[in-house]
Amino acid sequence: MRTIFIVLLYACVPYFNNLIIDVPMNLNDTVEFYIRTTSLALSRMYNAIAADYGITQTVGYILIYVKKDGTSSSKIANLLGMKKSSLTRILQKMEDDGCITRQVDKSDKRIVNIFLTKKGVERRRIAKKTVLEFNAKLTELTDEKDLKSFAKVSKLIGELTQEKLENTQK
Repeated sequence: MRTIFIVLLYACVPYFNNLIIDVPMNLNDTVEFYIRTTSLALSRMYNAIAADYGITQTVGYILIYVKKDGTSSSKIANLLGMKKSSLTRILQKMEDDGCITRQVDKSDKRIVNIFLTKKGVERRRIAKKTVLEFNAKLTELTDEKDLKSFAKVSKLIGELTQEKLENTQK
């Protein structure tokens, strides 16, 4: 995590310098470059681990987000930033694989709730353990101040991107 934060910090420095002295910016020095390459590295790592259990990173995250009393497919789509049509395909595969069941909500027929099967619970345990172990390792390699700074910058990036997306859609 410390490395990620330092990378983000260094990505910002050339940007601010460019504002002051108007030097052309190298695209490999942008925040986006570091976020994208780090995100891809995480995806490759988690997909390699998940493949040993017959799932993908996305399936692992879905398993983690499904609560014991069920979670609506809409809520999962929002949490993962996915289109509902893409999520529907993944949920169908998960249901065919025996990891989940889908049930229409008794009070609102428009809502479909997702529940884990015994197989889904076991895979969820593995996915959760994998994520927590990786984060524990990151925590060992950095200090709390850097992690808080990284979270603060990440939240700001999320807010700015959401604002830009909303303005673009108007």
